[in-house]
Amino acid sequence: MNRRAPGGDWRRNPIVWLLIAIPAASVVVGVSLAVLSFRVFDGVVVDDYYERGKAINRVLARDEAAARRGLAAELTLDDLANGAELRLAATEPASVPPTARLSLLHATRNGFDRVVELRRGADGLYRGALAPLAPGRHHVQLEAGDWRLVGSLRAPGETRCALAPAR
Repeated sequence: MNRRAPGGDWRRNPIVWLLIAIPAASVVVGVSLAVLSFRVFDGVVVDDYYERGKAINRVLARDEAAARRGLAAELTLDDLANGAELRLAATEPASVPPTARLSLLHATRNGFDRVVELRRGADGLYRGALAPLAPGRHHVQLEAGDWRLVGSLRAPGETRCALAPAR
């Protein structure tokens, strides 16, 4: 004779399936996160972080040089014309260069960074071609020679940004 245990078939017991589902779900979520981490590289940590840390003193000297010259700038972005226009003011007119490098660095994704070479026109304004920015916060940096100005803007909403020496 076949006699069954009083509890019935284990496959019909919901507690057993709950105990099986918890580790199975953990494995599925773990594998999914591993696949996602290998596919999406955000590049937040730089390889040469020590060298970048040592370079901070050189950057501070560039900020001090900009402050000594009384440099300040206002950046205007034109998404329709894919361009950037910059008005640079200085207490020493000799410190105004014919070209300047504008860097728009995305706050979290270095793949969205933009670097533009701006040229001074006859009207004194600097202009350059600039593709539309990715959404998010961008650190703005203007460099020429031994000085640097910094600012910040959020795309796509903001189109103007004031640049000044870092404090």
